[in-house]
Amino acid sequence: MKIGKYTLKSFVSGRVALDGGAMFGVVPKTLWQRTNQADDLNRVQLATRNLILNSENRKILIDTGVGEFWDDKFTKIYGVDHERFNLYSGLEKAGLKPDQITDVILTHLHFDHTGGSVVQENEKFIPAFPNATYHVQKEHYKWAINPAEKDRGSFIKDRFVPLFEAGILKLWDETEFDDNINFMLIDGHTFAQQIIKISDGNETLLFCGDLLPFISHIHLPYIMAYDLQPLKTLEEKKKIFPQAVNENWKLFFEHDPQYAAATIKQTNSGFAADKLFEEI
Repeated sequence: MKIGKYTLKSFVSGRVALDGGAMFGVVPKTLWQRTNQADDLNRVQLATRNLILNSENRKILIDTGVGEFWDDKFTKIYGVDHERFNLYSGLEKAGLKPDQITDVILTHLHFDHTGGSVVQENEKFIPAFPNATYHVQKEHYKWAINPAEKDRGSFIKDRFVPLFEAGILKLWDETEFDDNINFMLIDGHTFAQQIIKISDGNETLLFCGDLLPFISHIHLPYIMAYDLQPLKTLEEKKKIFPQAVNENWKLFFEHDPQYAAATIKQTNSGFAADKLFEEI
């Protein structure tokens, strides 16, 4: 897929498993299990899906997945699985090596979005992409350093603080990255999550981060219990979806096990997926 100066390519870098009830909030299991089957621990499968934006001057990676170097307890609780997919094989298939990445845009700093930002070397975490500048919102970084009890477990500091200490984490308080890339700031899931709008005026893809983890989250009431402000998430969907319909945006799903993206339509019963894409 080509948008402006960028060629886009998606890949899956791993799998994790999270509680199905937490992924769907107040929606009953009898409904959500129609699209997302639970295992015997009531967990549903999540992909960690990444996107590469390749231009003449930049090689951009959006989010870094769950990463590796977790202990056995963590791996078991969250079902971390790299048997079929990992970050480096995904980059290799796209014809890239870690030292070629110029920028890493992080939607937010939860462990399943920034875990692969670092690697462990001599019992110390160091940046996984040594020639890259990492990008996150300043307001979000402040929250990640001192989160609430509700979401403290989602922020594993050794997966992002080493970036700051290395001087390669750029903290943003603006939204225009370049002519084709803009950050849209949303606060429902966590404060100052930046979802990524890639557009040339004719074609638009919105990297939805945790606004829409699964394709099933297109339904307005499907909102995660993990969200700090679920009613804010609802407002954000209602604001974004009409424009996405009118301008035929592709919405990119970071966690859906099957689909990478979809266009959406408005029906008599609300918003629904229209054209589906298993990869970009």
